[in-house]
Amino acid sequence: MSVLLLSGRAWLCSAARGVFPCLWRGKCFCTGNERAEKNPTTPMLRHLVYKIKSTGPITVAEYMKEVLTNPAKVFSQLGSVLKNCDISIHLVEVSQKLSEIQAVTLTEEKVPLERNADSPVYMKGVSKTGIPVCWYRNLQDVPKGYSFYLAHEFFDVLPVHKFQKTPQGWREVLIDTDPQVSDKLRFVLAPCATPAEAFIHHDEKRDHVEVCPDAGVVIQELSQRIALTGGAALIADYGHDGTKTDTFRGFCGHKLHDVLIAPGMADLTADVDFSYLRRMAQGQVASLGPITQQTFLKNMGIDVRLKILADKSHEPSVREQLLQGYDMLMNPKKMGERFHFFALLPHQRLRGGSHQTEARPSRPSVAPVAGFADLAWR
Repeated sequence: MSVLLLSGRAWLCSAARGVFPCLWRGKCFCTGNERAEKNPTTPMLRHLVYKIKSTGPITVAEYMKEVLTNPAKVFSQLGSVLKNCDISIHLVEVSQKLSEIQAVTLTEEKVPLERNADSPVYMKGVSKTGIPVCWYRNLQDVPKGYSFYLAHEFFDVLPVHKFQKTPQGWREVLIDTDPQVSDKLRFVLAPCATPAEAFIHHDEKRDHVEVCPDAGVVIQELSQRIALTGGAALIADYGHDGTKTDTFRGFCGHKLHDVLIAPGMADLTADVDFSYLRRMAQGQVASLGPITQQTFLKNMGIDVRLKILADKSHEPSVREQLLQGYDMLMNPKKMGERFHFFALLPHQRLRGGSHQTEARPSRPSVAPVAGFADLAWR
């Protein structure tokens, strides 16, 4: 990553020279020798001109900071940097409809998509920055190698088994028809133990639990890959750390919906039990979290980012949108404490290579893990 940043930075420095004249009280102190028509009107130049016309001349330091770090130049040139790197994007998506939506967002329209329904790679394309993009139905089909895995609201839709503690022991919650109404469904308890009971932790204290074997399989696959080839995984989802009980619910039109009424018309979800994911990693990798979205984004500098965006905005409506978005993301009563972040990374990423599997590392890491440690300004 440092090579990429340095390469991009060096390119930006050379491209910026001679482009922007320094003006003060109408007098030109320094300009480039190139003719104006030879200087390209880049997005960054337009941004800087607008900024200066709005707030007045800027310092050389501010100019350098803008040119070197502002996303409007940096990201627009990222593609040219990555073209020479062995980087590719792999998406695991079972929904054909969603994969088409992803393709519209990610890929270059001029490069037609390749489709092969019978292949593990059922769709291929090229991103707008020239990076190969592939779609798979199973994680196991994704080529192994140094990778960063992002799972956003992936685990909460995987099927769960529900169990209730009874005087006779754990009994799985099943779905049956109502004997009084033939086309109505209801929950019942299994009369005896079922095979999925093996997934319940032997020290479980709750009287109702949900377990997701499919999530365990995915976590074990990710852990093996990260331990073998490096990289990391970041999981962002609704969940808890082994504290909640009955979280199985349905949503229709963004409103709660009875999970047994009109099946197929509502989205079904269950909160992720991150304590279960941690156990399924089986010590192959270190785990961090879960921490709330509020804490994660604060550690990532969202407050500073909000101030920068708000200071640059001169439209009251834009400022109001920024504040509303910030409130939705950070408010504990909204997304701030409902969404959680959880990470898997190699043990050597933590000091001493200790096999750390607790919710948080007991010792400080060699370098702060972004989002999971306080952001330090130096």
